[in-house]
Amino acid sequence: MPTHQDAPNADRQASSRPTASRRVAKHRTHRQSTIRRTQLIGLTAALAAAAGTTTVSLATSATGPANASGDAGLSSAQAEALTAARIDRRELGSRDASRIDLSLADAQKAAAVKAAQQRAAKLAANETITKRRALALAAAKAAAAKKAAENAKALAAARAEAQAKAAAIAKQVAIEKAAAKEAAEAAPKVVLPTTGYRLTARFNQAGSRWSSNHTGLDFAAPMGTPVRSVLAGEVIQASFEGAYGRQVKVRHSDGTVTSYGHMSEFDVSVGDSVEAGTMIGRIGMTGNTTGPHVHFEVLRGGSPVNPESWLRDRGVTP
Repeated sequence: MPTHQDAPNADRQASSRPTASRRVAKHRTHRQSTIRRTQLIGLTAALAAAAGTTTVSLATSATGPANASGDAGLSSAQAEALTAARIDRRELGSRDASRIDLSLADAQKAAAVKAAQQRAAKLAANETITKRRALALAAAKAAAAKKAAENAKALAAARAEAQAKAAAIAKQVAIEKAAAKEAAEAAPKVVLPTTGYRLTARFNQAGSRWSSNHTGLDFAAPMGTPVRSVLAGEVIQASFEGAYGRQVKVRHSDGTVTSYGHMSEFDVSVGDSVEAGTMIGRIGMTGNTTGPHVHFEVLRGGSPVNPESWLRDRGVTP
C-alpha cells in the first residue's frame, strides 16, 4: 500500500507518461506563435487556480513546448483538463483564423466583383458614348446630305426657272420680231421720190420765188433722173399745171395725195395703179423753176403738210 510520500511520485509518473492527446498537443504546439503560447499560459494559470494549485510552472521556448517537468504539481485530471483546454484553444484559434481567411477571401471576392462591376460599367459607358458619337455622326452626315440635296434641288429649280425665263424671253422676242416683220410687210412701202439728189428748198420756207411760203420739198437732181411714186396708189393727174409744169398726182389708200412737179416727161396716165418705187416721170425744168428738180408735196384734205415729217414717220429720211 503506498504511503503519502509515494503519492506525489505516482502522480509525477502518471503525468510523465504522455497520452495520445498530449502527443497531438505537442505536435500542434510546435507550430503555434508566441502570442498563442502566452494566451495558453494564462488559461493554464486560471485552470490551476480553479483546481486548487497555487503554483503552475510552464516553460516556453521559441523552439518547442514545455518539458515534462513543466507540468509538475498537476494531477492527471488537471493535466488532461489543461491539455483539453489547450486543444480547444488551438481549435478556436484555427476557427478564428479560418474565419479571418474566409473574411479575407470574401472581401477579396467582393473587391474583385466590385472591380469587375466597375470595369463593366466603364465599358458600358464607353460603349454608350461610342454609340452616341456614332449616332451623332450619322445624324450630322444625314443632315449634311439632306442639305446638299436641298441645295442641289434649289439650284436645279433656279436653273430651270432661269432657262424657262430665257426661253420665254426668246419666244417673246421672236414673236415681236415676227410681228414687226409682219407689220412691216403689211404696212405700205414708202420710198424717196428720186435718187442722187440734194434738197434745195424745205417746207414752209419763205422766199421771193414763191407767192407764199414753200409748200413742199425740192429734190434737185440732173435732168432725166427718174421720179418714182413714194407709195402705192392710183394716178389721178398727169398734166401740165401752170407754175408746177408737168405734174403727176397719186392718191393712196388712206386718202393722202402725193404731188410731183416740174418733170420733163410723164411715164403714167390717169387711172394707172402704181407701187412704191414705180417710175412716173423724169426730172425736168417745166413751170416756175430755176433748175432741174422735182417739187414734192403731200396733201391731206387738199392742204399741204410737211413732206419731210411725213416721210420720217414712214421710215425714210430725205
